[in-house]
Amino acid sequence: MTTMPPEAAGGAPLSLVSASLTSASGPLVLAVAAAVLSLIAVRLLERWLHARAVLDHPNDRSSHAVPTPRGGGLGLLAAALPLLIWDALSSGTGGPALPWVMLVGGVGLAALSWRDDLRPLPAIPRLSGHLLACYGALWALPLPGPVFQGLLPGPLDMLAAGLLWAWFVNLFNFMDGIDGISGVQTIALGTALALVAAATAVPLPVAAPLILAGAAAGFLVWNWHPARIFLGDVGSVPLGYLLGGMLLMLAAHGQWAAALIAPLYYLADATLTLLGRLARGHSPTQAHRDHAYQVAVRAGLSHARVSMVVAGLNALLVALALATAAGPLPAAVAVALAALLVGGVLSVMRWRPLWLGPVRAASGG
Repeated sequence: MTTMPPEAAGGAPLSLVSASLTSASGPLVLAVAAAVLSLIAVRLLERWLHARAVLDHPNDRSSHAVPTPRGGGLGLLAAALPLLIWDALSSGTGGPALPWVMLVGGVGLAALSWRDDLRPLPAIPRLSGHLLACYGALWALPLPGPVFQGLLPGPLDMLAAGLLWAWFVNLFNFMDGIDGISGVQTIALGTALALVAAATAVPLPVAAPLILAGAAAGFLVWNWHPARIFLGDVGSVPLGYLLGGMLLMLAAHGQWAAALIAPLYYLADATLTLLGRLARGHSPTQAHRDHAYQVAVRAGLSHARVSMVVAGLNALLVALALATAAGPLPAAVAVALAALLVGGVLSVMRWRPLWLGPVRAASGG
């Protein structure tokens, strides 16, 4: 693996964060612009989707009770993509820009997923598109080192990284099951990626993850419980792709612990739920409400309460990721603490959900 200078390996002072994030035309300006544009675009889109009856109708596996427009990701992407392209054309703001190959892959997956939102596609074409976008980008990206830190030989490292990336794309979609949760997760991951890149001087995008976080914040205004619009596959799939790609880039630059800790709640809930369902003989493609956050909602907690719990957990995970990347906390200790936090929250969601707050009456959304 490529040897990293001390400052890139996690020893840079935290003052680099403010220097990288607060310039007058810097990443924070783009993040605020993305939030405002997304706020407007998603509201206009909601009316358009209603008028054309592009609605998600409740069923026995839904966590909402009234028909709700689906496809809010179109508005989020309409706000984020022009800013991401502007950042790429200007060679990055506050750091390198998001690679063009990932932008192209994200747009391609958005088109595929919008088609799936309108008329569901079979699993094979969807998964083929995901794998093509992930492996195509991995082949083109100039990664400085192995994603799995040399534990796997070169070809196997790329094979495993592509499968992991495709799984992240899908789990990000699977986890989009209650109001607010995907917006909360995108804000957390975007913030973590930008802070770690800024604090460690690792040559990774700073503006791009903040643009996605800002666009998610604008969307979240309309998706908070009771949601007026849902993200849809057109939003969750490209977001999982872009965020997952940047996490792999972070790992390839030696910051494997931060890349693992930041998304650990989503990774753990989705992966453990899938493994549990497979062990019980269920099909991996069958829709369900077995994720821990869904169990908590079924027990009577509101969508808002569960999403706030996830937001609080994510805030701690972001802090741990930053502490191990730019501070003195050893990677193994940070990962162990993160695992304890996530394991504790998942256990409470599944078996003691009422510890998280009062039961509220069921309502639409």
